[in-house]
Amino acid sequence: MKNMLAIPIKNVFTNIMTCGMEVQVDITSVLHDYAYVLIFLLVGAGFAFGPLVIAHFVAPRSFGRSRSETYECGIPTFGSAWVQVAVIYYLFALIFLAFDVDVIFLFPVLLAFGKGYVWRDFVEIFLFIGILSLVIVYAWCRGVFSWKRKPESR
Repeated sequence: MKNMLAIPIKNVFTNIMTCGMEVQVDITSVLHDYAYVLIFLLVGAGFAFGPLVIAHFVAPRSFGRSRSETYECGIPTFGSAWVQVAVIYYLFALIFLAFDVDVIFLFPVLLAFGKGYVWRDFVEIFLFIGILSLVIVYAWCRGVFSWKRKPESR
């Protein structure tokens, strides 16, 4: 047992079976490769947590009555925070999200456009944009894009 601890790490080899062949790998080179990964992870963690630590030490501190008040875009708050929001805002957000996600579909198709299947790609994009256009027309007819303001009461 004492002799095993006295062996330098440079001389230790590991046998690995790959595709039916036995290959000897130097452990120091493997550990050296893991050291690069460890350094990369530490630098990434430094970039993630560094600004938080710096902000903790550099940020100004304030105490008093104004600290406990709600801050909303520089406008003094009044009334309750529980305000009923019209459904039209949610519909508008969902339509935006749908068209935003559709760009994710169009981008790879446009990158591959003209590399073999030109007519198929053209018809596919034409149908896709046509269906999206019908969705816009439908939403417009349903009044999603016209927001009616409620009279403000003070």
